[in-house]
Amino acid sequence: MAPPGTPSDERTIDSLQIGMNWFSEHPGGLDRMVDALVRTLPAQGVRVRGLVAGSANVRVSTDGVVTPFAAVDAPLARRIWNLRRAAARLRAERVPDVIAAHFALYAAPVLGTFAQVPKVIHFHGPWGEESAYGTRARASVDIQRAIERYVYRRGKLHIVLSQAFADVLQRYGVDARTIRIVPGCVDVSRFSIDVDRRTARTALGLPQDRPVLFSVRRLVSRMGLEDLIDAMELVRKAVPDALLTIAGKGSLSAALQARIEQRGLSQHVRLAGFVADEALPLWYRAANVSVVPTVALEGFGLTTIESLAAGTPVVVTPVGGLPEAVMALSRDLVLESSGVSALGAGLADALLGRRILPGEDACREYARSNFDMPVIAAKVATVYREAIDTS
Repeated sequence: MAPPGTPSDERTIDSLQIGMNWFSEHPGGLDRMVDALVRTLPAQGVRVRGLVAGSANVRVSTDGVVTPFAAVDAPLARRIWNLRRAAARLRAERVPDVIAAHFALYAAPVLGTFAQVPKVIHFHGPWGEESAYGTRARASVDIQRAIERYVYRRGKLHIVLSQAFADVLQRYGVDARTIRIVPGCVDVSRFSIDVDRRTARTALGLPQDRPVLFSVRRLVSRMGLEDLIDAMELVRKAVPDALLTIAGKGSLSAALQARIEQRGLSQHVRLAGFVADEALPLWYRAANVSVVPTVALEGFGLTTIESLAAGTPVVVTPVGGLPEAVMALSRDLVLESSGVSALGAGLADALLGRRILPGEDACREYARSNFDMPVIAAKVATVYREAIDTS
């Protein structure tokens, strides 16, 4: 019998999701997407099992649906060995109808275990390029890219987050005819909280009488946070009481704090550190505008939709898939270029009302109609069935 909510004209199929880490233990965009699919695909007639790195609690918290094969920080050789054994056990239990591979490093060792099963590759981004951005680790990048090519070329179909990443994926030798664009998703109801800005600011200890910008990013170089901090020098000239809060953790934390102090921006830019996932809706609600200043390798940007789901407009740089995520709502959400000058001018105009941004209701409805979890799960299920039917 199909799960409740399954379209009556669709047969039930079985999928094995090969992820990276489990989101509640090791948050990341890829991990969030796997978590969302595990929870929402059954309502689309897609049974789910998963393989991820994580603690034994992953199996308990998912009622056995997701199998943790090793700790995230276990030696690589142990992780791969345990992964292969876990995949073999799952195959012995039941051969899935489709393999959904989200992370090349963990997909590569087990694809042969399911040689006759069609594979759908979820391309979340160029792993090698992302891990080495801003470094000179060419040898490791070459190895990672070789693993990626091996995995990506074995996909029957490929799911990408945007046309921008479809173009990137083709650089690995993937046929464009196998690529399907399915954007990222968020749980809109979780972000669309019934809390006004004043209440949110009180809860977070933010000032009530200042315009507030918010950005949540990993503190690494490709996120454009250096440009964003420098842009606040321009913003404060136009909006003297503007305050930017940056949430996140990463290797640039100390350098970013030093940059803030060197530019005399301590009263205008704050680093909030890691913000728990459950607190994010409050931070979005507290802000007048959120901002995604990425300079490279952005396939979609889930934070854009999180902000819109909370009713807060988001201003983005024209990088990767960011424009595709928001352009249909308002062209004014996309800056003319990346960099300090464009960020400074665009954010000042947004706060002063010279850049016309959509209101709370329009933001929420756009997120709900286009990116809510059931909407995206249905599109993913369609691609899985296509891969099975054409094998």
